[in-house]
Amino acid sequence: MSRAPAAGDEFMMRDTTSHPAAFAPAYKTSVLRSPRNALISLQQSLSEVTAPVFRAEELGPRDNDLIMNAAKDGMPVGERIIVHGFVRDQYERPVANALVEVWQANASGRYRHKKDQYIGALDPNFGGCGRMLTDENGYYAYRTIRPGPYPWRNRVNDWRPAHIHYAISGDGWVQRLITQMYFEGDPLIASCPILRIVPSEEQIRGLIAMQDTSAFVPLDSRAYRFDIVLRGRRATLFENLVQGEAQ
Repeated sequence: MSRAPAAGDEFMMRDTTSHPAAFAPAYKTSVLRSPRNALISLQQSLSEVTAPVFRAEELGPRDNDLIMNAAKDGMPVGERIIVHGFVRDQYERPVANALVEVWQANASGRYRHKKDQYIGALDPNFGGCGRMLTDENGYYAYRTIRPGPYPWRNRVNDWRPAHIHYAISGDGWVQRLITQMYFEGDPLIASCPILRIVPSEEQIRGLIAMQDTSAFVPLDSRAYRFDIVLRGRRATLFENLVQGEAQ
């Protein structure tokens, strides 16, 4: 089932200046994965302005609780945290019923993946992934364990800051966003080769979750606020084409 767009609906064009360069030699794996030719902009069609509709009953009751959703013989090890925020478009309109998926390393900096061979310990009670839907105000929240940093083979002694991966599915496929969230005060942020290719300090700050003392759970969990901005729908008096129909 997909969302039905209004006649003539389109999203704003992608602002390429706000995205890191695809080819960034300091981030070595980008060298083989980046396109060599300029991208081509296409007219938006139903394939871009529609997206699947997700229902709450399709999600499990613990999908947004990474502390409990993979626990077997005990509780996962590490600092318990709450992450919450709003998903809005660039016009500050809430994106309701968006699917927010997250995945991360455990407290020792190791992913639950067969190809992760870091010496950090695996946690048998932590799966490291979850999902949730935003409410009518675009709000989302989940519980998890604060992930640890880990080394990676970019250069001899590069370390990734603690981070959580996000995949967001909004009202249209052009709103699909894959990103990462970092933590306020992490000294590894300044030296991360991935973050150093982000165009501006302002954009880097947008990737950093700030501690939110108002959402702390006493004697239990600290909390972080992380808001997400997706592309907005274009609704103007100008000519607007979708699938060959004019407004």
